[in-house]
Amino acid sequence: MKGRSEQELIEEWHGLLARHATVHSALEQELQAEHGLSVSEFEALELLVSSDHGKCRGQDLTHVVHLSQSAASRLVARLERGGLVERVMCDLDRRGIFVVITDEGHKRYGDAKPTHRSVLARTLHGED
Repeated sequence: MKGRSEQELIEEWHGLLARHATVHSALEQELQAEHGLSVSEFEALELLVSSDHGKCRGQDLTHVVHLSQSAASRLVARLERGGLVERVMCDLDRRGIFVVITDEGHKRYGDAKPTHRSVLARTLHGED
């Protein structure tokens, strides 16, 4: 612990947790109220939009949204029920499943992106 006391480290950690909670809560409230999306759903759509051909393996999605495999599977199921993604079999490996964004998923992401970025600017940098 070069140069920092244990108390300073703990205070920094608690500050980081508080900042995360503030940003996440604001994102969750506004994305849900304005677009019917959770933060995890938005993050999943953002990954898919930025992926090659709008698709990724389910396990890749798990790492990005920071959920367990079972929670990520439920997330994909919700997005699929909402018509925002589809699950398709991998042509090369029949055991592999890809999650693919739909046209509706692209639209919902595009509609929600300005809200997401606005909340980040406001909560992280105090911009209005």
